[in-house]
Amino acid sequence: MTITLNGDPFETDAPTIADLLARLDIDPRRVAVERNFVVVKRDAYSATPIETGDQIEIVNFVGGG
Repeated sequence: MTITLNGDPFETDAPTIADLLARLDIDPRRVAVERNFVVVKRDAYSATPIETGDQIEIVNFVGGG
């Protein structure tokens, strides 16, 4: 299926947010995820489906001073 990932078209067969993060080798503890302009709580990543046409934003937390 085709989704929009951080503003760009992206092909994936990941059924959930958790699966998408795993396939992208992203630690779910280090990011915030928005699906169709709604922030997804971390504990809901594995229960949140991804569907064709979804707009997914993955934001990395950056530390520093």
